[in-house]
Amino acid sequence: MNILITGASAGFGKALTERLVAKGHRVIGCARRVEKLNALADALGDAFLPVVMDVSDTASIPQIIADLPDGFNQIDVLVNNAGLALGTGPAHEASLDDWMRMTDTNVKGLMALTHAVLPAMVARDSGYIINIGSVAGNWPYYGGNVYGATKAFVKQFSLNLRADLIGTQVRVTNLEPGVIAGTEFSNVRYHGDDDKAAKVYDGFKTMTGDDIGDILLWLIESPAHVNVNRLEVMPVAQTYNGLTVAKRES
Repeated sequence: MNILITGASAGFGKALTERLVAKGHRVIGCARRVEKLNALADALGDAFLPVVMDVSDTASIPQIIADLPDGFNQIDVLVNNAGLALGTGPAHEASLDDWMRMTDTNVKGLMALTHAVLPAMVARDSGYIINIGSVAGNWPYYGGNVYGATKAFVKQFSLNLRADLIGTQVRVTNLEPGVIAGTEFSNVRYHGDDDKAAKVYDGFKTMTGDDIGDILLWLIESPAHVNVNRLEVMPVAQTYNGLTVAKRES
């Protein structure tokens, strides 16, 4: 199979890429950082096609897909993995630029790439779209504001794709991970403050990019007649918070 993965240069995009190539699949690895893509290409060989792509530049996506070379131009699986969170403060203190950047990447980029790839899947009556959501799309938390809203969009978009694809053999899954260490997620969220990012994971055993890579590989290699609509996964140490009450003296 040919699998297109965005955000393929790091985290669980990279973990999945390595697993897929080892299993004999071809991967179109998309990311912004050409040096990391080239390093992967050197390590993985001809089964990996590096493609420089910034999903927030939605106007460029149709041409990038049209220009894929023979052997890679039929996309059997699309993994919409590229995404980011920026900032942890409350909405009234947040940066509007951060909000817009999250929306451009997590929502608009995912839509544009899905729109570019889906018609060919429907025409072949075969294909699979896996969107990377988040538990933040299901459960609100302090500072989650727009990041959580973008992931709620991804969940609902995935479910509506499933509704639209009735009668076809095209599958759609929304994978909704909880806390994961060993990726660049928190480093990006804290605008490069590595110390703050590291403290997020202190004191408990998190999931890793390898854990998510294994789950994604299982989804991709699951029987073609089986559709996992949503899959929410957390480390054992993470669970749901109770409702919060702010008590004030009268």
